[in-house]
This record gives sequence, C-alpha cells and structure tokens, in this order.
Amino acid sequence: MFRKLAAAFAVLAAFALTVQTADAKSRRHHVDKRVVASGVVVGAAATAAYFSMNDWRWKWDSGNQFSSGVAYGLTAVGCAALSPMVATAVVGRELTMREAHVLVGSCVIPIVGGLLVNAAYDANPHWEPKPKAVRVAKRLRGKKK
Repeated sequence: MFRKLAAAFAVLAAFALTVQTADAKSRRHHVDKRVVASGVVVGAAATAAYFSMNDWRWKWDSGNQFSSGVAYGLTAVGCAALSPMVATAVVGRELTMREAHVLVGSCVIPIVGGLLVNAAYDANPHWEPKPKAVRVAKRLRGKKK
C-alpha cells in the first residue's frame, strides 16, 4: 500500500511541475507544440523498446541478455538521437538549440528533464544565439528595366 501511495505522489509531483507560473512579462512560447508532441511520441516508443527488452515485465529479469542500466542507456541514447530528427521532419524547419536540448533532456530524464533544460535556458538567455539578420533587397522606385 505504501508503494502505491508513494508512486501516486511521485506522479502527482511530476505533473505539478508542468503547471505554468504567473508571469507579468510577455508570454513567449519557446518550444513549438509540435516539437513537444513529437518528443512525447518518440519517448513513448523508447519506453516501449525498454519494456520489450525485458519481455514486457515491470520487474527486471536478471537472466535477461541486457541489464537494466544497459537497456536504459540504449533507449535513452536512441531517443536522444531520434527525437530531434522526428521533430525536424514534423515541424518542417531547423530546430533551435533550445528545442533540441529540451528533447534530449526529456529523453535522459523523462517528463522532468525537458522542463529543467527549458528553465535553464530561461535563467540564462545568453545561451541562445541571436537571430541572424536578413538582408532585404532594395527596390528602386521609378526605374524600370
């Protein structure tokens, strides 16, 4: 009974970290919702791969060919490599450094990792590169070719 309560409180605490705080500044969304959705899909696939390595059991089988740590490492590295690729294909543009790091953080520490990386970028705005200036061609008025 104690384990069930502890697990319920852990899940509740993890979801409590997703609540937005009150902020008087302008609301800017730094990570596209499509990027987050693709990260969730790839993370679910990595979780399924982790459980498939243990014959779909919750308790890790010590006689299995992989240890628990090796299986977690393989699926985390696979998720970290695959999630930016999938997100780039879904969004149709190059990802920002923040978006790519949030995806990788979510693969290393599920649910909380991306939130921690996003908070770190908010606390250190100098980490993000400045947007490149785009040169606009001048149109000459009155002259026709």
